[in-house]
Amino acid sequence: MDRSCARALELGLPAIAFTEHLDHTVWTVALDELEADHPLVALRDPDGRVTPPELEITGYLESIARCRDLFPGLRILSGLELGEPHWHAEATNRVLATGEFDRVLGSLHCLPDGDEFREPPGLYGHRDPGEVLRSYLHEVARLVRESNAFSVLAHIDYPLRHWPDAHEPFDPAAFEGEFRHALRATAESGKALEISTILPLHDTILSWWYDEGGEAVTFGSDAHDSSNVAQRFPDAVAMAEACGFRPGCDPLDFWRRSI
Repeated sequence: MDRSCARALELGLPAIAFTEHLDHTVWTVALDELEADHPLVALRDPDGRVTPPELEITGYLESIARCRDLFPGLRILSGLELGEPHWHAEATNRVLATGEFDRVLGSLHCLPDGDEFREPPGLYGHRDPGEVLRSYLHEVARLVRESNAFSVLAHIDYPLRHWPDAHEPFDPAAFEGEFRHALRATAESGKALEISTILPLHDTILSWWYDEGGEAVTFGSDAHDSSNVAQRFPDAVAMAEACGFRPGCDPLDFWRRSI
């Protein structure tokens, strides 16, 4: 966190948010999906299931406070990224009640797969990638409609991060109906859409967000390493402006549609 704050200042950012993962879904991971030194390797049980460890809220909030003391010239937001909160409402609400969180995202990482849950890399080997993406977007619509625990939908294009090279290249037009359905549900819920830059969001998807009544966007670099803080932000900002979104008066404000 210290290195990320230092990097944010180096880049001239006015603020940074640490949206720590809060997950409750137990999912299955195959060893061939992971690098040998991946932290999930140590968390797998003999059957490949990963049980997310309990989030250490006290330590997290103390770290936020320490960073605020160390970097008084940087506005530092606390936050959470809630994994599948519509499946774990009670557990999620218990954590949210323990502290003040400035920015709360909701995300979908897993899908049901028989009696288990798997992330897209664990599904592509035995399910058609197009079917996986359509199922993902259908579940996104459920997520935004059934949970009010968050204000920003994270990485609507998450399955594309692992899109199989052997499959035909992703074409947003082939999934327009499914994307528009998920985006419309998100807009109707009053939530903002995150422009995640770990994999650049396709500008067509952002234009659909505007068409479907999306009111606001945020920017997230998903920087699990300080070197990736604000990666590709200039391109994301240019795309947001081209699609009709403008910054607010405060750097912490969501970017909102111009008309």
